[in-house]
Amino acid sequence: MFDAVRNNKRIVQIFLALITLPFAFFGVDSYVRNSGAGTDLASVGDTKITIPQFEQAWRERQDQMRQALGANFKAEMMNTPEVKLAVLDSLIDQRLLLLEAEKSRLQTSDDVLREVISKIPSLQENGQFSLARYESALRAQGMSQPQFEARLRQDLTLQQLIGAVGDAAFVSQTQVDAMLRMQSEERQFSEFRIAPEQFADKVRIETSAVQKFYEDNKTQFEVPEQVKAEYLVLSLDTILGQVTLADGEVRAWYESHKDRYEQAEERRASHILIMTDADTDKTKARARAEEVLKEVLKSPAKFAELAKQYSQDPGSAEKGGDLGFFSRGMMVKAFDDSVFKQKEGEISGLVQSEFGYHIIKVTGIKAVKLRSIDEARPEIEAELKRQAASRKFAEAAEVFTNMVYEQSDSLQPVAEKFKLKIQQSAWLPKKLDAKVMATLGPLANEKILAALFAEDAVKNRRNTEAVEIAPNTLLAARVLEYVPAASKPFDSVKADIEKLLKSREEAALARSSGEARLAELKKGSEDKLAWSPVKSASRMQVGKLRPEAIQALFKADVQKLPAYVGAGDDGSYILYKIVKVSHPEKIDENARQGMQREYGALVAQEELASYLAGLRMRYKININTTALASRERQ
Repeated sequence: MFDAVRNNKRIVQIFLALITLPFAFFGVDSYVRNSGAGTDLASVGDTKITIPQFEQAWRERQDQMRQALGANFKAEMMNTPEVKLAVLDSLIDQRLLLLEAEKSRLQTSDDVLREVISKIPSLQENGQFSLARYESALRAQGMSQPQFEARLRQDLTLQQLIGAVGDAAFVSQTQVDAMLRMQSEERQFSEFRIAPEQFADKVRIETSAVQKFYEDNKTQFEVPEQVKAEYLVLSLDTILGQVTLADGEVRAWYESHKDRYEQAEERRASHILIMTDADTDKTKARARAEEVLKEVLKSPAKFAELAKQYSQDPGSAEKGGDLGFFSRGMMVKAFDDSVFKQKEGEISGLVQSEFGYHIIKVTGIKAVKLRSIDEARPEIEAELKRQAASRKFAEAAEVFTNMVYEQSDSLQPVAEKFKLKIQQSAWLPKKLDAKVMATLGPLANEKILAALFAEDAVKNRRNTEAVEIAPNTLLAARVLEYVPAASKPFDSVKADIEKLLKSREEAALARSSGEARLAELKKGSEDKLAWSPVKSASRMQVGKLRPEAIQALFKADVQKLPAYVGAGDDGSYILYKIVKVSHPEKIDENARQGMQREYGALVAQEELASYLAGLRMRYKININTTALASRERQ
């Protein structure tokens, strides 16, 4: 019962994500029914998707892409009609699922919601749910408890709907075994490598060809413009390090917020559960529970032993019915009410809940406790300092922004005012790859880099504007040195070009020779090649062979052996002689289960896509194309 959600890793992952992400567009009931201000971007049934809702979702998608791609992320990736239409489509799908969940009267009970929240790992302290951690996590994300729990409840409900659709996806064992047989098929083969170096003496590269390549590909030999810069970073952490608290601030805060430092009463209980459901004869279940209760009351010291013997709660039975410590409100109401009325060591009568009949023993009580000021001091000081720093940063940010603009010929005045260190960069090329971007630290920001190569910064040597490179973090820079773009002289790259062209010609000759030999072997010519020792490969051995080799080996017709195929390999051309095809005599059960899950997930995805397509036919959907186009131009 109580461990059903606790053991669902997928659900726990959802909530871990929720607690660390900003409150998303589709998490509050009022968003579903209230179209909000401004022009509607789309309608789904009788609900609206507004432009502010779309823009929030688009920003969240942008943040996800930025986190996933890191230095490879480019803002322009998100500013395409295709991406914005994809975001709108996802919002429409979400809205369709919400409407269908509502129509199907799917809901998540308070008990399940409390159970899930109580088992989120990041909210645990010493193995138990911590209300203080919960409240702190919500404050850090600027969310209220009702907001978070509304989102949580809605996502759980949608998981029910999506899960039901996925459960309808059926994959037979025959299908799984066929897929597994195909993947585990092994082909034994030998190789004959034709290396490009064999043709080195047959290749001559004329200077005119080298010159032509240089002229046709000048951009490859361009040294981009470069700058060397100095910069300042103003951050909340900088201000935080400068904040001091006056005497008595911590105590005053503690006295006015004592309720925050109260640890609620907690109780530890064990139980024996006789379960009931729609198919259970409740009279017989109660009779059985009464029999167990009599036995427990005769031998109360054997409660744990009897729980192992009789309890039908799979999560706690093996632990003698122990549920650990929990606070009021974390269990179903009937169970909760009984536990918090009982004395320590007392055994309840039968307690009926929606899950069945419980026999409960209270095994421990932790009374309400007020943390002392000394215990709470580090937490209070951190909070007060951050509050003060946040206020000061807002003021400092405005002054910082104005100073770098108004005193644009130097960063020194603003550095002195805020006690910041002026830092210097290495040479920064205008065109940066991902590896270089990853080494730039705070300068790895497209807006800053663009500003450094702007005419005002390069020619006039003025400070860049203050750019927010991260939340509560501003950076301003100025160019110290500038080198314009230039092409490398022909003589400096001539040898490299000649080497490149020569390797290409050698590879072409290797392939031509290999394809000719392959054609002869397929015609039945005598095989006189010095083949390598026999190797084996399967479709599951990804990484052991190049994709081209795997593709060639498993596309080959093996009705008649030996079979011959060929494939390129980093300039070489390799002939393959397939001599044997084999399948495992017995399918490994672990492999079968893994394939069942993998294949089932793919089928479930297809089922969900079909389900959503059906919903799109069922509900009226209108898109304001004019409004969407205006979003695309921004």
